[in-house]
Amino acid sequence: MGKEKERFEYTTERRRQQELKRNASFSQGFNRATNGSLIDLVNGLGWKGLGILILLLLVVFTAFILF
Repeated sequence: MGKEKERFEYTTERRRQQELKRNASFSQGFNRATNGSLIDLVNGLGWKGLGILILLLLVVFTAFILF
C-alpha cells in the first residue's frame, strides 16, 4: 500500500507515534503506556462507540443532577 493510498487513521497514528518518540521524556512515555490516553480510547472506539460513550455520560450526568 503506497503512502497516497494510506488511510487517514493510520497516517495520524503514525505521525502521533513519531511525535511521541521525538518529544516524550521517560516519565511521560511510561505514564502514557501504563494508563493509556484519551486519544487511544477515541481511536479504538470509532465514531459509533464514541457517540455511545458521550450519550452514556450525558445520561449519567442528567441522573446525577436529578437525584
